[in-house]
Amino acid sequence: MTRIVIVGAGIMGLSTAWALTRRGETPLVLDRFGRGHLLGASHGRTRNFNNAYSDVHYLDLLERAREGWDALGDVDGEPLLRRHGLVTHGSGIGAAGLELIAGRLAERGIPASMLSATDAATRWPGMRFDGDALYSPDAGVVRADVAMIELERRIVAAGGEVRWGTPVLAVEDRAAGGARVDLGGGAAIEADVVVVTAGAWMTPLLADIRLPRLTVTEETPAHFAPRGDAAWPSFNHIPAAGAYPAPVYGMPTPGEGVKVGFHRVGDEVDPDARPHRVTHAEALRDYVAVWMPGLDPASGVHLSCTYTSTDDSAFILDRVGSVVVGAGFSGQGFKFAPGVGATLADLALDPAARAAEAFRLPA
Repeated sequence: MTRIVIVGAGIMGLSTAWALTRRGETPLVLDRFGRGHLLGASHGRTRNFNNAYSDVHYLDLLERAREGWDALGDVDGEPLLRRHGLVTHGSGIGAAGLELIAGRLAERGIPASMLSATDAATRWPGMRFDGDALYSPDAGVVRADVAMIELERRIVAAGGEVRWGTPVLAVEDRAAGGARVDLGGGAAIEADVVVVTAGAWMTPLLADIRLPRLTVTEETPAHFAPRGDAAWPSFNHIPAAGAYPAPVYGMPTPGEGVKVGFHRVGDEVDPDARPHRVTHAEALRDYVAVWMPGLDPASGVHLSCTYTSTDDSAFILDRVGSVVVGAGFSGQGFKFAPGVGATLADLALDPAARAAEAFRLPA
């Protein structure tokens, strides 16, 4: 019997496998697609490392993630986590909301400071501000595609295995202990513990586990060309309610421009039949024209990824019998991946371990 199997080799599955190898385990990771595929939520060059949270459970997870990114260190002479800073602003959150976040970060020794709209616009002339902004230099972007490669390298170097092109039909918790991974055609793998981090394909794999509703959407942010060579931070913008379809996030992606997107506004889709249809393109272009004077609004090149979201956007990190569930990362999970992986490893190795209450399955 295999000790630990992980189903899903996106960023969460690979982070979990790496966390397990750091504790002396040699997990087996299975993924239905090939290495570097574009069908899930982990591809692309960059992801925002956004630390602008006030909830304790997310800040705890963020600290575990920071430890993991720091432990991964440099790849090809450059850190996987680029700390060029994050600016958060907008009348939809206001000064009181920003000050709450600033206070929570300060409690943990994470640097952050409030700036006036004038000071922020002077520092980042490519952006427009209509009120105070919160800046944290301890944020930035993760080199997403490089992180995936490095995690797999470390897993294999430690004796683990990643099998690409290996579809899984179902995962079954065994009443007598252990779990079964059904590969179809009568083939199966018996394991002591199975961790499932299959993104948009979670629900059909875990038919015997009562999951909250998971909604899969196709999101289509875009890269826009800068008009000059000014430095760009990562950013969150929460405009007044109703001004745009949703809050805005973004970050510089070297060689591609500045990524700008609305958060969680895409159409609900079948992950096996994505239409790859761009949504809200005109609204995004109009947003850039108003709020991003340093970008060319006509230059947008859209990309596609999936969000798999719970109704309240909270992650699912829990264990049922011999099955560990990591799901519902709701478009905000990548930066947390080493912390999520460490948490799922806790759950896999200790049946008595529990994630923060906000991340547990409903009773």
